[in-house]
Amino acid sequence: MEKFDLIIKGGTCVLKSGLKKRDLGVRNGKIVVLDIGSEHPATKIIDASGLHIFPGLIDTQVHFREPGLTHKEDLASGSLAAVQGGVTTFLEMPNTTPPTTTKESILEKIKLAKSKSLANFGFYMGGTAENLEELKKAKDIEGCCGIKIFLGSSTGNLLLYKREKLEEIFKNTTGIIALHSENEEMLVQRKSIRDNAKTAHAHPEWRNVETALTSTKRVIEIAKECKRKVHVLHITSKEEMDFLAENKDFCTVEVTPQHLTLSAPECYDKLGTYAQMNPPIRTVDHTAGLWGALKKGVVDVIGSDHAPHTKEEKDKGYPNSPSGMPGVQTIFPVLLHHVQMGNLNLEEVAKYLCFNPAKLYGLNKGHLENDFDADITIVNMNEEVEIKNEDMASKCGWTPFDGYKYKGKINYTIVGGNVVVENGVVNSSHFGSPIKVNQRKF
Repeated sequence: MEKFDLIIKGGTCVLKSGLKKRDLGVRNGKIVVLDIGSEHPATKIIDASGLHIFPGLIDTQVHFREPGLTHKEDLASGSLAAVQGGVTTFLEMPNTTPPTTTKESILEKIKLAKSKSLANFGFYMGGTAENLEELKKAKDIEGCCGIKIFLGSSTGNLLLYKREKLEEIFKNTTGIIALHSENEEMLVQRKSIRDNAKTAHAHPEWRNVETALTSTKRVIEIAKECKRKVHVLHITSKEEMDFLAENKDFCTVEVTPQHLTLSAPECYDKLGTYAQMNPPIRTVDHTAGLWGALKKGVVDVIGSDHAPHTKEEKDKGYPNSPSGMPGVQTIFPVLLHHVQMGNLNLEEVAKYLCFNPAKLYGLNKGHLENDFDADITIVNMNEEVEIKNEDMASKCGWTPFDGYKYKGKINYTIVGGNVVVENGVVNSSHFGSPIKVNQRKF
């Protein structure tokens, strides 16, 4: 009888069809579904009795800051935060220094990640007004997950909002186009609100709903004309969700845990510039609108938008403080907090962090089924945990969710069949692999 590398026995698996007890084997980095209680030789056996088994979590939006901004984060520290939070695969954004806008720069990131990242990885190529020929190469690069376009300025200097250039990219490339949607012209016109502000309370006033909504309407109109579907990131307003609900043939939609959990003005009262991000956290009616859209099926994925900055940078005070907050280590815990609050169930958590991300990017991941990649996250749903700043592995050393509690202690994070985290102990001898896109649909 052929030996398994790993067997996980007696756990409750979170499947698309619901919760089901099953034994899982791992051989050559792939999952083998076993009969419950069957005996097989294995190098390692995990007794998962009383535990819940998720497919390895996929965070579809992180900023790990390498190269150029590594005082905030790098691939080693960011991936450590990921696996400690149960995330086995991340997709990383191109607004580094220099920005990731060529095939060579993607290949350099992949080379770095192969020797530094504890999790599996994919990298976006940034869209500019001049790099169409490079963008055409994106679909053929193993480890490149798609194209990212900043329609409004955020961290870094990537910015593209001219209609003719957007049409050029939409018509001449294939694969995922992910968009940061804010209206740059309006942001510039309204800049005096920011410049004259004394606190971060002004941030959602400057980057108001209209700056987001007009941009999102405009880009969907271009997508329709180009007969192209786009992926709209971190939607923050009820109005955008209502509009996108009517245009799902042309878009997929992401929200973040921050926008589902925090609301203005309370978050700015409590956290100040530490609640500052782009697009901003808005009032509770928008938070409710995001939840309503999620329940109606408008939302496809939840991504952390992990965008760390140091405390020193955040403490400069508004408007001199940078926008962004960490989240890769807390995306799963915060959603488990919402499970505890009755806002989500476990299957919905898996839908937004496993099933749908895998489908959207065509990954052979996200399911506990035969021949899928053996990326697995095992949790104890009976054990309550508190999120604490001092437990964050990110270089920035803080989280806006300090003090939040959830049930679902992460016991094991398994990447490619290798146990990377076991009961809090990290095994740094195994590294993740670049994603392969369009490999499988479930």
